Amino acid sequence: MVESGEIMIEVTVKALVLDERTHVPVVLLKEKEGERILPIWIGPAEASAIAIALEDVEPQRPLTHDLMLSVIEGLRGAVQKVVITELKDSTFYAKVFIRGEGGVATVDARPSDSVALALRARAPIFVASMVFEQHGSTPEEPGPEDRAKALRDHLRNLDLKDFGKLEG
Repeated sequence: MVESGEIMIEVTVKALVLDERTHVPVVLLKEKEGERILPIWIGPAEASAIAIALEDVEPQRPLTHDLMLSVIEGLRGAVQKVVITELKDSTFYAKVFIRGEGGVATVDARPSDSVALALRARAPIFVASMVFEQHGSTPEEPGPEDRAKALRDHLRNLDLKDFGKLEG
């Protein structure tokens, strides 16, 4: 997709993981038609909101993103798409495109909120190609899940005799 001369790449939410060093949640966005992955570090509350949407959990009371969607739809609008537009000074920026009776409105938003809203609205998520070129990566090395499984397998196969006699 091309918008204002900028190529936009459609993505899906591949996973939510914890950064091994900082223990901060990371949402992994993967190209729909490719292998590149864009990691975006987010807060715990935002990770929870995304997880709830991914798992299709219906909360007893509306959460903030549910409320946002209800307001948009109550005003006869629809979330058309969200776009991760840029990374500036270590901060990602995004826009939510809302289609209404008067046309399309563009709203600045955090990527985590944009993703949580898009998942609830079943709207597509895009990333500016420039952002992917600068900060995307390919899955060349094992991901956190693969490393965790390898460690679990290694620990299961350890024999205490391998450690020798412990002195204390």
